[in-house]
Amino acid sequence: MKIARTVVLCLALITLSVSSALCAELSQVVRTLEQGYASLNDLQADFSQKSHVKALRRDEKGGGELFIKKGGSKDSMFRFNYTKPKQQIVSNGKTVWYYIPDQKQVMVMDLAQMFEAGNGIAMNYLTGLGQVSKDFAIAFADNAKDKNGNYQLELTPHKKSAAMAKLQLTISGDAVESFIAKGKPSTPFPVVSSTVVDQIGNTTRMDFSNVRTNRGISSGKFSFKIPSGVQVIKNR
Repeated sequence: MKIARTVVLCLALITLSVSSALCAELSQVVRTLEQGYASLNDLQADFSQKSHVKALRRDEKGGGELFIKKGGSKDSMFRFNYTKPKQQIVSNGKTVWYYIPDQKQVMVMDLAQMFEAGNGIAMNYLTGLGQVSKDFAIAFADNAKDKNGNYQLELTPHKKSAAMAKLQLTISGDAVESFIAKGKPSTPFPVVSSTVVDQIGNTTRMDFSNVRTNRGISSGKFSFKIPSGVQVIKNR
């Protein structure tokens, strides 16, 4: 009888140990993201994008390569080179250029205007991931883990915006486990995917791959030379 109780106790301890290893606390997942991002200087990654337009019941797919060079909360530089649809969105931290080659148009606006119009948080979620616990209320999604063992978070912005009602982030399970084991982040960018949901239910999901960090991307990567013969639309 004593042996049986001992076996049951051992099994219980093993189960508890395994459960702890399989499921991190919310705060540990958030710290994996924020502390990792604190060490990020620049980022280059491939991405695939899927948007759902609720009113039209239509899905749109795209993808390409993105570059980010971190600055202040409103000074980070970014470049999205879409291969499908063919377009570019570039910012040097002050000005944003949105170039559509097929239409021979480039829209130009101040980055500050984007923030003032309430769209800043939608763009800033990639350039400001180091402060998600300040800007968002955070909880695990209904399924805390996906089929690959990555953690799924739901973030609701404290400041309302038409561009973002909710943000969903998938955080690498390996990165979280490494953070728990070593007490420090193993990667500056542990985000596997992100989904932005706006106030009317439109969604844009981005999946990241081939991520390269802190390679010393030149600031020149984030300047844009307007091609000749292109219509310039200034929103300033």
